[in-house]
Amino acid sequence: MAVPKRKVSKSRRDKRRASNFRISVPSVVDCPHCHEKKIAHQVCKNCGYYDGQERIVVDKEKKD
Repeated sequence: MAVPKRKVSKSRRDKRRASNFRISVPSVVDCPHCHEKKIAHQVCKNCGYYDGQERIVVDKEKKD
């Protein structure tokens, strides 16, 4: 049976484990309703539409 000669340090162990855990950047697409940039599969923060329907009411006065 293989036995390590020396203790693996915490930093070396964590570097090895971190190589498999990559966070991907979310996809950014154009909103089909207002043509602003938004995260894919999320409600548009500008107009409040998702999948062709208004899901949330957005105040136009707050944005200005």
